[in-house]
Amino acid sequence: LKAVILIGGPQKGTRFRPLSFEVPKPLFPVAGVPMVQHHIEACAKVPGMKEILLMGFYQPHEALSRFLLSAQQEFKIPIRYLQEYAALGTGGGIYHFRDQILSGGAEAFFVLNADVCSEFPLQEMLEFWQGHRDAHSFVILGTTANRTQALNYGCIVANADTQEVQHYVEKPSTFVSEIINCGIYLFTPAIFQHIGKVFQRNQQELVLEESSNGWQRAEVIRLEQDVFTALAGSGKLYVYKTDGFWSQIKSAGSAIYASRLYLNQYSKSHPERLAQNKSGGPVIRGNVYIHPTASINSTAVLGPNVSIGEGVTVGAGVRVRESIVLHGASLHDHTCVLNTIVGWDSTIGRWARVEGTPSDPNPNDPYAKIDSETLFRDGRLTPSITILGCSVTIPAEVVILNSIVLPHKELSRSYKNQIIL
Repeated sequence: LKAVILIGGPQKGTRFRPLSFEVPKPLFPVAGVPMVQHHIEACAKVPGMKEILLMGFYQPHEALSRFLLSAQQEFKIPIRYLQEYAALGTGGGIYHFRDQILSGGAEAFFVLNADVCSEFPLQEMLEFWQGHRDAHSFVILGTTANRTQALNYGCIVANADTQEVQHYVEKPSTFVSEIINCGIYLFTPAIFQHIGKVFQRNQQELVLEESSNGWQRAEVIRLEQDVFTALAGSGKLYVYKTDGFWSQIKSAGSAIYASRLYLNQYSKSHPERLAQNKSGGPVIRGNVYIHPTASINSTAVLGPNVSIGEGVTVGAGVRVRESIVLHGASLHDHTCVLNTIVGWDSTIGRWARVEGTPSDPNPNDPYAKIDSETLFRDGRLTPSITILGCSVTIPAEVVILNSIVLPHKELSRSYKNQIIL
């Protein structure tokens, strides 16, 4: 078995700015560890996993190389990065590197999108696939969404008894199905014949349209629109439905929600990562991750859903809730930080209040997903979480509400509903 994690590239993750300026989005810490480490942990647990490949078009990056090295040592499994020469789409990349994926005689391989957070039921998908006895069938992980939100995802119509996918539509304009594609797949080498057909068809179309400006490439192949739509109804594609948690991480607001889902899971999977109330320590409410190098005053109150990074200083009487504080940040005495991502090495002055509006799914609907909000609605900034880029300085006694502050800014007054460039 192998696993391929699709990490995209620098021109992706635009909705994640200004945080993706400092670090490739897959390395952004969610619940205390890089986003893509959750994927690697899940893959490394599957028995028979021989290699994990990260695939994207980031230039070889010091942070990425360091992360891969430490992940290899931690999980004792070969992890490599394969760099695409351009953005090839979700299917083009794996087709381009098919020899690398198949080397060593892989019987099957997982493909995971890096921008999802999930319980990753990979073992269950494997058992479901083995139960089919058809060596050339493929499995998509699916989950249930509510009717209106399903339109924002790939929708799957499946046979209720066999779970065979009969119809697949990416982001339909009218209601098709409540079962949506989670961006996690199990393929056999046979998938490359199907992707190859798309590649040949693209090449023929390009030959016919020689007048095109040459920006289209036959290698750009999208698994969802080009491959699954064609495979549906052929008896080759099945859906494994999960009831476990799942969410996309498209915007910075969804990172706080993903952090909550992972922190909840830690009570079962990594209890050692959750902070406990100790005498002489800060007050912990709910699930909180604190990096061992952070220094936190005993009168601070943290949680629920808080993640504190490396070398962070938290002063006396500070209140932090539903927030991610990144490494090197410093929260001076009596600050209040709610629904906010505090960037690397940022400073918040005494008695300041930094607050955002959570963009969580409807808590009363078990199938609700997070809405990927547009930044502006009707010409106004949509109220969402507050984001401070790296090295932002907030003075004492000001209030910052629902704002995005770009890196290296020193603010002098309060702001509300603004992007501070």
